[in-house]
Amino acid sequence: MKTVLITGTSSGYGRETALYFHAQGWNVIATTRTPRAGVLPESDRLRVVELDVTKPDSIAAALEAAGPVDVLVNNAGVPSISVFEGTPMARVREVFETNTFGVMATTQAVLPQFRERGSGVVVNVTSSVVLGHMPLSAVYKASKMAIEGFTSSLSLELAPFGVQAKTVEPGACLTTNFAVKATNGASLDELVPAPYAPWAKKAMDDFTGQGLFTKESDVAETVWRAVHDTTGQLRFPAGPDAVWLAQAK
Repeated sequence: MKTVLITGTSSGYGRETALYFHAQGWNVIATTRTPRAGVLPESDRLRVVELDVTKPDSIAAALEAAGPVDVLVNNAGVPSISVFEGTPMARVREVFETNTFGVMATTQAVLPQFRERGSGVVVNVTSSVVLGHMPLSAVYKASKMAIEGFTSSLSLELAPFGVQAKTVEPGACLTTNFAVKATNGASLDELVPAPYAPWAKKAMDDFTGQGLFTKESDVAETVWRAVHDTTGQLRFPAGPDAVWLAQAK
């Protein structure tokens, strides 16, 4: 029986992925910054462990509590929507601390056991923003593009040891409250400098009017496929809109 450790499992893609792997008979270490009862079912094959990927001590403690793992899914992330001019640099650093440096730090912490064992898979969840030119996402896209580059090089470093690294690129999902989380509940008008407002409104209207969207289950199933893929594929778009963007690219 194999074990997967998944970050950011309190909701959305992370929670659905934890449920999916558990349903397939795996042991699941579901990590979250603030564990809450009732988010995931009680099971002797599912443990909820506290983990803040921006804190080295928290990463070390979570891995010690988890014990040996076969797969790491770096799913934890923070969203960001705004024009770059109106984004404080403090917010830019906050996004990168979780989306980029947190992924790198957690990966670095788990690699010794993978390398020594000669097996293991790292799946980094990025975003379909890396597949096309999307407005209002400069900071978020930059943080995810960094992980795409990181993973592509990492996969080459790990191959001699039988360890794999891959990315899953979810499309836009309407049920994860991405926009609300990205703006902390503020309206776009409050976040965007006035000269950008008409353009930003049109960009958001165009986005919400698109016909294709991703479901949480699309991402969970794609993570599962990435973990089990033996073809050497590096990037896995998840959801119909992401697949369309990847094909167009």
